[in-house]
Amino acid sequence: MKSFKAIGALIDYPSPDLVSALDEIEACLKEEGTHTKNLAKLIAHLKANDLLGLQENYVALFDRTPSLSLHLYEHLHGASKDRGQAMVELQTVYNLHGYNMSQPELPDFLPLFCEFLSIAPEKASRSMLGEAATILEAIRTGLEKRDNLYEAAISVLIELGGAKINHQELEKILKAQPEDEESLEALDAAWEETPVTFGPDSARQDACEMSGAARGE
Repeated sequence: MKSFKAIGALIDYPSPDLVSALDEIEACLKEEGTHTKNLAKLIAHLKANDLLGLQENYVALFDRTPSLSLHLYEHLHGASKDRGQAMVELQTVYNLHGYNMSQPELPDFLPLFCEFLSIAPEKASRSMLGEAATILEAIRTGLEKRDNLYEAAISVLIELGGAKINHQELEKILKAQPEDEESLEALDAAWEETPVTFGPDSARQDACEMSGAARGE
C-alpha cells in the first residue's frame, strides 16, 4: 500500500525532496482513499513554510522531545536491553521481506517502518501496524496536546492498523515517559550542546525519497 510510504514521508525530516514531492504524495493518498482534511492541512503547512523553519521545528518537536520520539521501541523499552532485542527481531523481519533500509536510522524509526510496510503484503502490514497502535496513540496524544498538525498523520496510521488501543498499556507508557524540556531556555541549551547540520550533507536529507511515491517505487 503506497499510502504507508507517503505518510512515512510526511512525518520524516523535512527535505527539499519531500517538499518537491508533496503534490505527488497528496495524489497518492487521494488515490488510495487515505487522504483526510487534517492531512491536507499538514501538507499545506509543509508547502507554505520556509524549509529551514520546518527543519528547526521538526528537530525541536521529535528529536528534542522524548515523549514524541519517532523511535517506536523507545516508548516501550526505553534504554533497556529489551529494545535492542526487539530491533534485532524487526531487522530480521525486514530481511525476510527483502527490505534494505534506505537511510542510516535504527529499524524502529517510524518513517522507515512505514516505508517497509509499503512493500510488505498489505495484510501483514496492517497487522504489524496494529501491533504498534498503542505506541502510536502515545505519540498522537502528545501531538494533540500541542495542537500540532503532525497528529493527523499518526491518526491515519492508527486507523489503517485497525487495532484497538490497549489503554492499560497506554497509561503505562505515558507514565514512564521522561519529562520533556519544552522551555526556550532548555531548547537553547540543547542546541548549544548538540549542533544540528542542515543542508545536503545532513543525514536526514536522504530520509524522504518520495519522488516515486505515486508510482510505488
